[in-house]
Amino acid sequence: MRFWRRQRAQDEAPATGAEAHDFTPEQAEELQQHTERAVERSRSGLFGRIGSLFERADFDEELWEELEELLIASDTGMATTERILADVRAQVRETSAKRADEVRAILRAELIAILEEPAARPPRWDEPFPDLLVLLVVGVNGAGKTTSIAKLAAALKEGGHAPILGAADTFRAAAIDQLRVWGDRLDVRVVAHQPGGDPAAVAFDTLAAAESDGADVAIIDTAGRLHTKSNLMEELKKVTRVIQRRDPEAPHETLLVLDATTGQNGLSQARAFTEAVGISGLVLAKLDGTAKGGITFAIANDLGLPVRLIGTGEGLGDLAPFAPESFVDALLA
Repeated sequence: MRFWRRQRAQDEAPATGAEAHDFTPEQAEELQQHTERAVERSRSGLFGRIGSLFERADFDEELWEELEELLIASDTGMATTERILADVRAQVRETSAKRADEVRAILRAELIAILEEPAARPPRWDEPFPDLLVLLVVGVNGAGKTTSIAKLAAALKEGGHAPILGAADTFRAAAIDQLRVWGDRLDVRVVAHQPGGDPAAVAFDTLAAAESDGADVAIIDTAGRLHTKSNLMEELKKVTRVIQRRDPEAPHETLLVLDATTGQNGLSQARAFTEAVGISGLVLAKLDGTAKGGITFAIANDLGLPVRLIGTGEGLGDLAPFAPESFVDALLA
């Protein structure tokens, strides 16, 4: 899916969700289709059961108990589930809601609000670009990181940008080779060193090559570091420091790729990476492969991290901007 970004005046309030993109009706429809495809399994599973709770005419204490069980089972997490139930109950009392469909509307608004809270600052590709937009991509092995980088590069290139890729995952020769294959397929330059080389040096050379080639986006891959290995986290911090020597404001986005099928384990990964390098947003990969979509709400509520992009399938174009309203409506449909 192509990225559409708009130039935003400095005094214009930042938009969230689908409004953060200058969508035409056709583009908005495409985004909705991507989102619905991504959450199809979740909608047909636990979240579909949440939606069906409100098909009854009235609600009672049993509805609250069932809703709590389904939210927890959907990987929403205890803390986030408690917040949702408390806020929805409070609004039901304040509005004197009597019907199940009224409670559903309140629940929908609460779920959207949770996802929109961390998204107050739009992603840097929605703002006027710096001379070189630097995106650092992190995540554990097997999360779909390299494929997500390729999808991101393809989307940016289709949007009229000139990306360059840095293969700073020097611990695995296969990772370098995989990124080179994607680069050849996309006709995008890949900067790489020999396996076992210094990842920070790769990042430095990637930025230098971007400047000499006239690229306006540098996407730097990193090793699939286990978030429990402190030495590997220190190496990641070094990569960030080297990037900042060339541009103190970079990386402009540090994106954590999470495998949506990992559930609550993804929350611990996100927390560890945020503490190490300061994650600015998430790419939720393999969302189409899980019947649980609740981890998205847990990450937004517990860590205050916005989901920037979602993987909606296995194809190169199956990457979409994340729009909270579209996401919630697709889940509850």
